[in-house]
Amino acid sequence: MKKILITGGAGFIGSNFVHYMLNKYLNYSIVNLDLLTYAGNLETLKEVQDKPNYKFVRGDISDREHVYKLFEEEKFDIAVNFAAESHVDRSVENPQLFIQTNIIGTQVLLDACRKYGIKRYHQVSTDEVYGDLPIDRRDLFFTEKSAINPSSPYSASKTAADLLVNSYYRTYGLPTTISRCSNNYGPYHFPEKLIPLMILNAFEDKQLPVYGNGENIRDWLHVYDHCTAVDLIIHKGKIGEVYNIGGHNERSNIEVVKTILNILGKSEDLISYVNDRPGHDLRYAIDPSKIENELGWKAKYDFDSGIKETVKWYIEHEYWWKSVLSV
Repeated sequence: MKKILITGGAGFIGSNFVHYMLNKYLNYSIVNLDLLTYAGNLETLKEVQDKPNYKFVRGDISDREHVYKLFEEEKFDIAVNFAAESHVDRSVENPQLFIQTNIIGTQVLLDACRKYGIKRYHQVSTDEVYGDLPIDRRDLFFTEKSAINPSSPYSASKTAADLLVNSYYRTYGLPTTISRCSNNYGPYHFPEKLIPLMILNAFEDKQLPVYGNGENIRDWLHVYDHCTAVDLIIHKGKIGEVYNIGGHNERSNIEVVKTILNILGKSEDLISYVNDRPGHDLRYAIDPSKIENELGWKAKYDFDSGIKETVKWYIEHEYWWKSVLSV
């Protein structure tokens, strides 16, 4: 039986990964370490909370004493770090919080992995470490060899964490891997992010705030596809490597918003254009050839089917998002 630590497992992507791993690996033991900040919600994990091979521990990844104690008690085989402050707007308002969690927290986890002899540490990163691409050059994509050029305090903190991970591999021989994914969407997504915010506002006939002219482009990845990719990497990925995970689903923000309105049968009059975010990246686009060719990964969802399923999930799980918003 392998024992896996999943940090940030009460957040959006982490909780989906907890569900995915418990469903796929019945003989694995999963420990979920999460601080339960505003974006973490145990309601998301209600279905698995009583499973004998699942355990929740509340704690901060930057709390060295707590993390070391947990590693000593549990003797993990694999650690997967989803824990992060991830909202760009919040990073503009309070960069310190992002440095504490995303950089110091990563360092504490790396030190714990060294001290207690972990077999694999996996860092969940973001394509935002690469900065952005011009909108009029649709032939350009981020590869694992693209230059690092973060634009926000959030992406800068994730970049620093990635560099730390690589340094621990090079300096100490720690068995590490890193994945950099494009924008995720799907169930259990905290309602401040673009897609769930637009779904819920449209559902309740509220204004849909769109930054600038809405032409900024993102490559969208269904969270299930992200989970399958991380699963492959921690089991078959080459130590010391970085893997980009993308969905081949580029859409402008305004396209995404209009698609959601169309699915819900709502008027585009609900769209409200607001002042643009400072340093707003123009375009993200991932080339996932490496993980496809080396590990045989393939995304299951195209955006059109994925977004319909996601809208349906939010409409059918009103109890979930209302409980999240009431906290």
